[in-house]
Amino acid sequence: MGRRSYDRQFKMAAVKLVLEDNMSVAEVAKELSIHYNSLYRWIGEYEEYEESAFPGHGSTLYNSQYEIKKLKRENEDLRAELELLKKFRAFLKKKNV
Repeated sequence: MGRRSYDRQFKMAAVKLVLEDNMSVAEVAKELSIHYNSLYRWIGEYEEYEESAFPGHGSTLYNSQYEIKKLKRENEDLRAELELLKKFRAFLKKKNV
């Protein structure tokens, strides 16, 4: 038997049962036939990312990879701007002499 996967709606419903309906983690885990550690992890992810938790197929790994890609792109843009400012500064020094 392979590893089971759950979609975003299932995870959100399970988390909200604990957080909004004040059910215990043990109750929800038993009712939904999931391991309580999984539910604790989902609650932690929900508390960190709120409504944007479990993107794609329900994995926060996808969200983290997207964030890293976005930050790398921003880093490249900032480096390009810095190089342009360095060149502009050198141009101004020559002009003022």
